[in-house]
Amino acid sequence: MSLDFLVHRIPLLLTMDPSRDGLGDMHDVSVGFTDGEISYLGPSLQAPKAKQVIDGRGTIGLPGLVDPHTHSVWAGSRANEFRRRLAGESYTRILEGGGGILSTVAATRAATKQALDTRLRGRLARMCARGVTTVEVKSGYGLNPETEARMLGVAREAGAASGPRVTTTFLGAHTLPAEFRNNRDAYVRQIIDVQLPMCAPLADSIDVYCDRGAFSLDESKAILAAGQAHKLKVRAHAEQVEHTGIAATAAQMGATCVDHLERLDDAGVAALAQYGTTAVLLPGAQLYLRDTPPPVAKLREAGVPMAVGSDLNPGSSPVHDLWACATLAAVLQGLTVEEALMGITRNAGRALGMDDVGWLGSGSVADLVLMRVPPGEPLEPASLIQHLGLPDAAWVFRDGVPVCSPAEKAR
Repeated sequence: MSLDFLVHRIPLLLTMDPSRDGLGDMHDVSVGFTDGEISYLGPSLQAPKAKQVIDGRGTIGLPGLVDPHTHSVWAGSRANEFRRRLAGESYTRILEGGGGILSTVAATRAATKQALDTRLRGRLARMCARGVTTVEVKSGYGLNPETEARMLGVAREAGAASGPRVTTTFLGAHTLPAEFRNNRDAYVRQIIDVQLPMCAPLADSIDVYCDRGAFSLDESKAILAAGQAHKLKVRAHAEQVEHTGIAATAAQMGATCVDHLERLDDAGVAALAQYGTTAVLLPGAQLYLRDTPPPVAKLREAGVPMAVGSDLNPGSSPVHDLWACATLAAVLQGLTVEEALMGITRNAGRALGMDDVGWLGSGSVADLVLMRVPPGEPLEPASLIQHLGLPDAAWVFRDGVPVCSPAEKAR
């Protein structure tokens, strides 16, 4: 048998395979791909022949990274608001004054589909260069039926092209648009009765921002339940600015994940553990908003799986690098090296309800990334997390095919 591709002589492969202990370490191994699937994973000395052989020496291999929380489709800039926050103004105050999300909504509504597509594909290409092969992309900067659907359509189309696969999330409940500021009930009804029927066919999940200045717990429950009726997976922006109880509520509803969690209480931790809900940590937002960390020690003690996302957005987390977020999760939030790596691979796939991404083995997708470490550093897991600003991936495979390689970078 001749494989399509053989990635040969990888000194250290972290498979994240749930059937193996720890990070699923394997040494001096090769990975082969045929017809978009893994056809060999084992000792290099026993590897079969292949049409194309790629030298894996000097790298650490991992499953393709998974970014479980992004707002990657947007237009406009929030640079002036960044200046205001540096001067001491709070993000919540900016939002309540019509800025923040609402300023991006205005720019995104005015943008053409082509403009949104161009911006998104550029952001996805950068993620791919860093080893991300699966990314969640939300709507939420339209806040009307037409723009929400346009955002999700752009994300779907971009995910079908070369680069990271995209899973989409409907977030019409991001905040109240200006035209509904004095009629909350009418906007909630629009989300449920108009936006959802139009957007659900373009989405995999439904999300809601339940917090001060956004949606109440009762409103959030109604919106999430409506999403479930459209067969969408449930998730939530939870306990970020104020504790609302949405984390426990969403977990009870079967949420795949709840995200942020800076104000998560003990009851919320217990609910996540009881219902098997993944906690998605977003250290970029914590950094930019100068916030306190989630209760990582309590989540760990309760056995709650922890994922790490970039929360890429133009305001509260303009962070384009998932590797940097893994490092920040360790430094700012207290994750171990192993937890940080698991957080951007297998646990991130779990957060999305995608059991075949974020690990390598029988039953996984054929996604592989080869990372180099800074000069002089050993080929071991801590070398990937200690340094902010790792080199770009040497090779990235999605579905058994190179989607980012040295040759592509040189063009």
